[in-house]
Amino acid sequence: MAEFWAGVLALSLLLYVLLDGFDLGVGMLLAVAPHERARRQMIGAISPVWDGNETWLVISAAILFGAFPMVYALLLSAFYLPLMLMLAAVILRGVAFEFRARAARTRWLWDGAFIGGSFAAALCKA
Repeated sequence: MAEFWAGVLALSLLLYVLLDGFDLGVGMLLAVAPHERARRQMIGAISPVWDGNETWLVISAAILFGAFPMVYALLLSAFYLPLMLMLAAVILRGVAFEFRARAARTRWLWDGAFIGGSFAAALCKA
C-alpha cells in the first residue's frame, strides 16, 4: 500500500511542478511585457487554469499527512520557513491576480505583487 501512495504522491508533485511552473513563468515574464495588451494576453493565457494548480499541492500535503505522517512531520519541521514563505507568495499571487482585473489606477501595484509573488514562490521551491 505504501508503494501505491508513494506513486500517487510522486504523480501529484510532478503535476504541481509542471502545471504551476507554467503559471510562475508567466508571472515572472510579466515583468518584461512591453505593454498592457501583452500583459492582458499573458494573464488571459493562464486565467482558466491557474487557480486549480495549487490543488495538486494540497493533494500532496494530504497524502503526506495521511500515508506518511512521520515524513510529513520531518519535512514540515525542517522546511518550515521556506514553506511559509512559499505559502505567503502563493497567497499574494492569488490576491494580486484577482485585484488586477478590478483595478484601474493601481494595476501597476497588482502587477508588481503578482511578479514578486511569482519570483518568491519559485525561489522557495528551488
